Amino acid sequence: MASIDHYALVADDDPLIRMDAQAILAGAGFRVHAAASAEEALQILDRHGPAIRLLFTDVQMPPGPLTGFDLAWRCAETWPQIGILVASGAVPPEPGDIPEQAVFLPKPFSEDLVRNHLKAILSDSQGPQDRQTSLS
Repeated sequence: MASIDHYALVADDDPLIRMDAQAILAGAGFRVHAAASAEEALQILDRHGPAIRLLFTDVQMPPGPLTGFDLAWRCAETWPQIGILVASGAVPPEPGDIPEQAVFLPKPFSEDLVRNHLKAILSDSQGPQDRQTSLS
């Protein structure tokens, strides 16, 4: 198996959803950082941005002032190489809420749905080295 050197970042205030997303992405070949808020996610991006290939963020993340929409925009502006999945079970995006390259994922999500979106947004150079076998 090829070494895993691509990272994903999961930002969700719900620990169960965060752990589920982490498990799905780890199964797809990513090493996964996790954050419980947009502010914590930005700190991780500041430290590890060049190695991160995917941001998976929830929209609503209380109690902080930033939403997943804010996080997606800051990520797209500062780290344009990162693929972005924005998930929500309550707040679908309006036009202009998420960056053009971001993909919206409705909750509840399944492993198959996440993997299909990964195939759509990540190029071969962005995904894990063993992406061909992991995402098939």
